[in-house]
Amino acid sequence: MYQVQEELLRTHKLRTTSSRSAILGLFVNQHHALSYSDIEKEVSAYYDRVTVYRTLKSFLDKGVIHKVLDDSGSLKYALCTDHCSTAQHHHDHVHFKCSKCGQTSCLDDVEVPALKLPKGYKATELNLLIQGICINCQ
Repeated sequence: MYQVQEELLRTHKLRTTSSRSAILGLFVNQHHALSYSDIEKEVSAYYDRVTVYRTLKSFLDKGVIHKVLDDSGSLKYALCTDHCSTAQHHHDHVHFKCSKCGQTSCLDDVEVPALKLPKGYKATELNLLIQGICINCQ
């Protein structure tokens, strides 16, 4: 699994460090979005809050992860698909939050409907959250 983290870091032109590998490993091993507290809980024995924050910021800046908002307004993070870059994130996709387990997942294969905004408005980001019961909880 370590090889996957190393390849992702190399692809996004990030130096491999133990904190980056450990935190990236959490995203690789999960198929749902993680909150800051989820991440901190897993790595707090090894890395302090500042290291976790800086690692997440560098991952966001380089297109490794993206922000996900859920219905409570809580910020979570999810692994980007391979079409994101340092210059631009492409996250006009659907997020799904399970009402049983509470996990939020990216549904990259679900097409987002086209929206026509009123004159003078320009969208820069689109967040579409669907709530229901995930495949694992049914």
